[in-house]
Amino acid sequence: MPIPEGDDGTGAGRAAGLTLSRAAEATGGRVVGDGSFVVRRISTLRNGGPGDLAFLADRRYAGDLAGCQAGALLVSEALNGLEGGPRDRVVVKDARRALVALLGILHPPATRSWIRHPSAAIHPTATLPDQAAVGAGAVIGRGAVVGRRVRIGAHCVIGEGARIGAGAVLHPQVTLYPGVRLGRRVIVHAGSRIGVDGFGYIQEKGDHIRIPQVGGCIIEDDVEIGANCTIDRGSLGNTRIGKGAKLDNLVHLGHNVEIGARAMIVAQVGIAGSTRVGEGVALGGQAGLVGHLKIGAGARIGAQAGVISDIAPGQVVSGYPARDHRRYLRAMARLMRLSRLSARVGRLERRLAAAEPQREEGVQGG
Repeated sequence: MPIPEGDDGTGAGRAAGLTLSRAAEATGGRVVGDGSFVVRRISTLRNGGPGDLAFLADRRYAGDLAGCQAGALLVSEALNGLEGGPRDRVVVKDARRALVALLGILHPPATRSWIRHPSAAIHPTATLPDQAAVGAGAVIGRGAVVGRRVRIGAHCVIGEGARIGAGAVLHPQVTLYPGVRLGRRVIVHAGSRIGVDGFGYIQEKGDHIRIPQVGGCIIEDDVEIGANCTIDRGSLGNTRIGKGAKLDNLVHLGHNVEIGARAMIVAQVGIAGSTRVGEGVALGGQAGLVGHLKIGAGARIGAQAGVISDIAPGQVVSGYPARDHRRYLRAMARLMRLSRLSARVGRLERRLAAAEPQREEGVQGG
C-alpha cells in the first residue's frame, strides 16, 4: 500500500524539509557551505543520499566519511576537522543533542483524533475523558480511570481499578493487571505485562504452595517501558519504578523491586524480588541481580554481570560474580595468559624431570 504524502510509514508525520540555516538556528550551531541547501531526511554516514543530512558524533565512525554520499553533514565541533565527507555542514557542540532537535522538526508527531473504536469493550463504571483514544479490541475493566490525552492501542487490557495518568501511551497488546498505577506521560511498548503476580511459593510436603500476591505496582511519571517486559506486582507492598526511569525491551522485575528515578535498564536484565536499585543506576544488557540487594545511586553494572551482593553508590562493576570493573578486567587479562603459563610450567617440569636422574647419579658417585 503506498504511503500517503507527509507520512514516512512510522506512524509519525513528515515535514517538507528544512534548510541548513534553519537547522543551525534550531540547534545553536553554525553553517559551513550553502545554508540554503534543503534536507528532507537524517541518515547515517553509510546510507545517506543526495537529499540527506548525515551525522557524525563519534570518532569511531570517521572512516565512513570518505564514502559518504549524503548532501550535507551534521557534525560535532570536535570532529569537524576530519577529512572527507560532505562540504556543506551544520557544526554543533554535540551532534547527538542536535539530532534530537532536528528529528523532532523533520518527524513531527502525527495528528490523530480521539477515537474509541466500536469494538473496544469499556466497562460502564470506567472513567474515560473525551480526549482519550482507544484502539480496536481493547478492554477497559470495572472502575478503571483513564486520564486526558491517553492513547490505548489495539487489544490492550486495562484491569479493574487500574489508573492511567494524563498523556500516557500504551502500544498494542499491553496488559495492566488490576490496580496498576501508571503516572503521567508513561510510555509502554507492545506486549508488556505490568502488575503480574510475583513468583512466590512455600514448600509443604514436597508440594509448591502459592503465596497470594496482593501488593501493588506503581509506575511513576515519564517512565518508558520497552516491548515484552514483565513487571510483577508486590507480594504485600508495592513494586515501584521511579520517575523518568527507562526500561529497554525484555526486562523482568520481580515482586517488590524498587527502581530509582532516572535509572537506565538495558534489554534482558532480570532483577529478583525485593532488590532496591538507586537513582540514576545503569544496568547493561543481560545483567542479573539476585533478590534483596541494595544497589547504590549512580552505580554502573556491566553487561551480563551477575550481581550477588550489594553495590555501593557510584561503583562500577562487571563479570560474575560482579566485582570492581578494573579488577575484573585485570583478572580476565590474567586468564587469557593462562594457556601460555600452563605451557611454560609444562616445559619447566619436563626439564626438571630430565635433570633429576643426573642429580641422583652425582649423589651416588660422591
